[in-house]
Amino acid sequence: MSENVIYKRVDDSRTETAHLIRPGHLNGANRLFGGILMQWIDEVAAVVAKRHSGANVTTASVDNLTFLKGAYQNDMVIIKGKVTWVGKTSMEICVDTYVESLDGERTRINNAHFMMIALDENDSPMEVPRLILETEDEKLAWEHGEERRKIRIKRKQDNLDGI
Repeated sequence: MSENVIYKRVDDSRTETAHLIRPGHLNGANRLFGGILMQWIDEVAAVVAKRHSGANVTTASVDNLTFLKGAYQNDMVIIKGKVTWVGKTSMEICVDTYVESLDGERTRINNAHFMMIALDENDSPMEVPRLILETEDEKLAWEHGEERRKIRIKRKQDNLDGI
């Protein structure tokens, strides 16, 4: 590890976006097309990772992209992202998606975890800031991130072994 270790808080890179679902965002069943939502989610994950790392990033993998409910034309979709775990060059970004009603109530419709890699000016992986965990929720998210990391490592090894 370098002598000049940088630390950042979860809140330093937390990101939220809002989208109105328009006719061009719909699939044949008149619900938000999953590919559109996946694009929006990936963009939020990238913004969070760029803010945390201070560098360009690339998506290494997506875990647990879970569609819980549909969203429809004129719905307001809120996408929230935050860093939950960091390694040497990688960051896990949790992204939750909600439909927000006119009274402000939010219903979660999607959850995903992205592994993002920070890239230097030569597109090589670079070290990322350590993560300061300030709340019990952040500590729990880190523990869950550690568990997902172990699963990713096993899945990668299984893929290399041809399983």
